[in-house]
Amino acid sequence: MKHRTEVVGILLAVRVALAATIAFALADLLQLPNPIYAFIAAVIVTDRSPQISRKLGMTRIASTIIGAATGAALSWIAGPGVISLGISVLVAILACQALRISEGAKVAGYICGLILIEHRGEPWLYAFDRFIETLFGVIVAWGVSAVPHLIRIELDDREP
Repeated sequence: MKHRTEVVGILLAVRVALAATIAFALADLLQLPNPIYAFIAAVIVTDRSPQISRKLGMTRIASTIIGAATGAALSWIAGPGVISLGISVLVAILACQALRISEGAKVAGYICGLILIEHRGEPWLYAFDRFIETLFGVIVAWGVSAVPHLIRIELDDREP
């Protein structure tokens, strides 16, 4: 059983590394503004199970939309600053909870804060870029997670 767990861990590590590398390389090749966000999304979303990757990806996309919209809107309304940063993170997290995506609330909070403090004068464009890069990373993760397993692991509990 211990051997199986180690193999499963190695397979997951290989999938995550592959998705992260592909996402970053393609985002960089396409000259997306910050390919690191495609990389981050791919790492967070990739799983051995396509179903789990799909769920994680949908949560990541939804929380990114909420965080990006909240950060851009509050940046536009209140401008960047410590108080508006705290308020925007609070609003983004509460919005996720109200929409029953509480597992993505922290991501929405950090995306919101990132946009509020890093937008350099164009918060909606910056928010859109973060969304596109995240979506790109999620799509790559879904693709890698959908690749059939090269090594079959038997699910019985017998020791070899």
